[in-house]
Amino acid sequence: MLRLGYNTNGFYCHSLQSALEIISQLGYDCVAITLDHQALNPWQQDLDVELEHVATILSACSLSCVIETGARFLLDPWYKHEPTLISSSYDGRKLRLDFLKKAVDIALRLKAEAVSFWSGKKPDSVNDETAWKWLTSACRELAIYAEERSVCLAFEPEPGMFLETLSQYYELKQRVTSHQIGLTLDLGHVFLTEETSVGACIRHLKDDIHNIHIEDMKRGIHEHLFFGEGEMDFSEIVQTLKDIDYGGPINVELSRHSHDAVMTARKAKEFLVKLM
Repeated sequence: MLRLGYNTNGFYCHSLQSALEIISQLGYDCVAITLDHQALNPWQQDLDVELEHVATILSACSLSCVIETGARFLLDPWYKHEPTLISSSYDGRKLRLDFLKKAVDIALRLKAEAVSFWSGKKPDSVNDETAWKWLTSACRELAIYAEERSVCLAFEPEPGMFLETLSQYYELKQRVTSHQIGLTLDLGHVFLTEETSVGACIRHLKDDIHNIHIEDMKRGIHEHLFFGEGEMDFSEIVQTLKDIDYGGPINVELSRHSHDAVMTARKAKEFLVKLM
């Protein structure tokens, strides 16, 4: 049976506790927790207490989890998704790496299935060779840190970022040379960036996938849409996931739907269950 989850970035107007309880009561099996100001901020003073509280909720709700690190303004209130592992500033790159290590620590405490992360956008002042050097070095250090704690890493290629395609993911994997890094496969991103079908990509990558994001999209437009509002073939996608006997989390990612989170999460679950 496929395991459906929901990303807490789609419950931005709710407390983390309320989001977890609602996601569970709607019948989801897992949850993607996006670390943010109101959701397990790694720098909050009472983090240990909050982690114990969240672990209790997850256990009571029978929810497994993935830790997501894509909060928009957690590290820099002025610039979205900054700094990154390839920012021009050394201090910025160190801040992002420290954040990802803290995410690994949180994942360990919550027995999360993976920590999901991406490259970020490359500054115009940084050339490709330097960006690859910085990204590879940071990922190697992060992989060692995660391996020591038996936490899986799941890299997400994302349109518009330095690494946006599956071939670039493969190159990163070859450069880092660590089995600790697998893949967060965002199916909408695959629909935008790859020439082959989403189903074919899933089959090809079945041994790499630690985590899946699911939403609808229109060709050529990077906008997370509700199911049926885009152009993706979800019958093929669900059948392929069944065919490969995928057992990992499949997390709905609709971060711009927080104003109607409960209804959106309910309708998303109904749509996907019908296909399953």
